[in-house]
Amino acid sequence: MDSNEAPNSPAESDREDSPPRELSTAEPKKVFGDEFLLEEEMHPWFKPEKWYPVRMGEVIDSRYQVLAKLGFGSVSTVWLCRDLRRSHKYVSLKIYYTGHPQAAKEVEVSRHLESVIDETTWPSCIRKLRRSFEIPGAVGPHVCLVYDPLLMSIEDVRLQAGGKLPTYILKPFMGTVLSMLGGLHTNVQLIHTDLWAGNVLSSAENESVWDEIVEKEWTTPSPRKIRSDRTIYASHTIGIQALGDQVVICDFGEARVGDGPFIGDVMPDLYRAPEIILYIPWTEKIDIWSVGLMTWDLLEGKHLFSYPNPGREDSRGAHVARIVSLLGKPPKDFLERTTEADEFFDEDGNLKIQPEGVEGGSLEEEEEVLEADDKKKFFWRPEDRPTAEELANDPCLEV
Repeated sequence: MDSNEAPNSPAESDREDSPPRELSTAEPKKVFGDEFLLEEEMHPWFKPEKWYPVRMGEVIDSRYQVLAKLGFGSVSTVWLCRDLRRSHKYVSLKIYYTGHPQAAKEVEVSRHLESVIDETTWPSCIRKLRRSFEIPGAVGPHVCLVYDPLLMSIEDVRLQAGGKLPTYILKPFMGTVLSMLGGLHTNVQLIHTDLWAGNVLSSAENESVWDEIVEKEWTTPSPRKIRSDRTIYASHTIGIQALGDQVVICDFGEARVGDGPFIGDVMPDLYRAPEIILYIPWTEKIDIWSVGLMTWDLLEGKHLFSYPNPGREDSRGAHVARIVSLLGKPPKDFLERTTEADEFFDEDGNLKIQPEGVEGGSLEEEEEVLEADDKKKFFWRPEDRPTAEELANDPCLEV
């Protein structure tokens, strides 16, 4: 699989390929022992043979030299590379573990975006896929996606800011996210389904930040764990002073395209909307529920949903009970849309289960700094939630 690229500009076409940078001979800052689980190793589903063993300084696909690790996710790692061909610019290379369906889905959605959004008017708030290709792996190929590099996620910003984001920082971010989300829902017929603070990234204040990261990696190599078959690297920590003024919606690997409604299990565990939990056909309004929870997490510094049993299926009852404690019992016409109601509710819509460890506070009792307008995102019935466009134009987002 190799996606088409835009043709080189005349200036780029005249350039010769750059030689790769010589490998660093400096000692790493720290080397962890076998007992320590580092980054992607912490996933319970981590199987080394499925993850590509990236080596610092290697050239992937005869073109992209790996210069630093930017991060990792549940099914991929992300690296800062220099394109030795074309423009010689820095790029972000996302390498999926072998066989995960999210890789093909992200490419499919990116191509759909390219088919409906003109190149000259591409919104800066939506990440554009520059190229996709495959490289061989131990048990099958790895899908690689090339993007322009971005800095940290809003979630990382929150953590560096002390656990909570002040409203004067959050409101401009959320205004941008809601505006772009409205465009995706209305003009592109795309539902993200996986929207949380870790999937909204910030631009860099200027390109020099990438030079600084590379120089730091070459002079003081990042901490790592050296295994018999690979080296696991620690991602670079970037200070919030390097942030630019643009946020970008990323990670479309779970997105759905079309008018809907859709069926199927989507959304992160702690972000599941009522219609997802109860197996009701869903629409773009699940993204609105996600925006509400993302706003809560960033302002309050904690998850609105948490329960002792982390299993997705086993936690359904606790999740339903938590929604009831926050919003009250569901409307009768909402429960009539599902065949799962009897599992959790009696004939009058009262909760008939008592899962352990579920907090019982209402939305009003829980909130510390959440404004009244933010609560509009939380309704049992999806049609009662406002659209992204309505929220983007809400006066409450004014700083």
